[in-house]
Amino acid sequence: MYIFYHYLKAILANIIYGFPSRRLKIIGVTGTKGKTTTANFIWAVLNHNGHKCGLISTANIRVGEREKLNYYHMTMPGPFIIQQQLRRMVMAKCEYGVIEATSEGLKLNRHWGIKFDTAIFTNLSPEHLPSHQNNFDVYRRAKGKLFQNRPNLILVNADDPYHSYYLHFPAVEKATFSFKNKSDYKAKIVNSSTFELNQEKYSIKILGAFNLNNALPAVIIGLRLGIKPKDIQKGLQKLVSVPGRMELIPNSLGLKIIVDYAHEPVSLKELLTTAQQLKTSQGKIILIVGAEGGGRDPGKRAPMGKLANQMADYVVITNVDPYRDNPQTIADDIAKMVDKKKRLVILDREKAIKKALESAQKGDVILITGKGAEQSITIGGQKYPWDDRKVVKRLLNVV
Repeated sequence: MYIFYHYLKAILANIIYGFPSRRLKIIGVTGTKGKTTTANFIWAVLNHNGHKCGLISTANIRVGEREKLNYYHMTMPGPFIIQQQLRRMVMAKCEYGVIEATSEGLKLNRHWGIKFDTAIFTNLSPEHLPSHQNNFDVYRRAKGKLFQNRPNLILVNADDPYHSYYLHFPAVEKATFSFKNKSDYKAKIVNSSTFELNQEKYSIKILGAFNLNNALPAVIIGLRLGIKPKDIQKGLQKLVSVPGRMELIPNSLGLKIIVDYAHEPVSLKELLTTAQQLKTSQGKIILIVGAEGGGRDPGKRAPMGKLANQMADYVVITNVDPYRDNPQTIADDIAKMVDKKKRLVILDREKAIKKALESAQKGDVILITGKGAEQSITIGGQKYPWDDRKVVKRLLNVV
């Protein structure tokens, strides 16, 4: 009954806004991590090269060059918001719309009525399992709903062990990409910001070698549209940041302060690996970390604590979004995996950030994880305005 209710909402939203996706070429991006950055790279390549494009992602919503933050605390907002945004893209004469598609949104049929021209699979690892019967296979199949309505192109990451599942859906055309395994578009990493495909080099300005994986689908889509490699490269270079994704906060203290959404073990490990490359020889990695409540993957807390202990020099454990859960219990689940001499639990997130800034010295890297560019924090069932980046900038004036 619950799913049927959401199904009816999606039908009504399409009717009210006039099925706007029928007048757009929709590119859907699904997977566990990297979706937001992948979607933004696709937007950058298309928009720079004469294919006006809109975007709905966890971090931001774009209509052509106009951008606003996603204030809804949901990657795929309710169907009325999705259809409203698609309608705005149509009114702005966009040719393409890029939608970041989550397992939860797909499960609740928020995508109903949207004909996906291209469906992209990035990767799969355990996340959000409590909302999928604590069953990884149910989670995998939920992602598959993006591919069900015979898109023109299915594009999947052949380096992911679960990629074959997403290739069995019918499509006009299917293609694979990779850096390691055999694929239709096999690229080679040159360095942490550059890769090579078909003897052409492509560079990005977003920090983190793992973001090369997120840029590759954008290059492939550009090539398939007949865009010249040099113009694809210009599009990639236009994307200098994605809100709350490896976002550097400028400062005069000689610190690398990075706000990143990393909220599960795989992305946290990638972030910490990048931080080890960024810090000076005498510098430290100071990590601010936490985990959500509300039944959201409590099993990830201990692995995140273990990674923090192994890869960071100083760990401040704090609130992310405890919802109605006991914040101390969540923090303790992480803290028990971190050596007492290198950890500090400060549930007040602003005080935790301030402590990290006060503890840092020139050459250190501060990683503020778990929320990215989210615009609210939920504690005790109450939602409060919040933005890690604004808090850091304000605190830098008093530290």
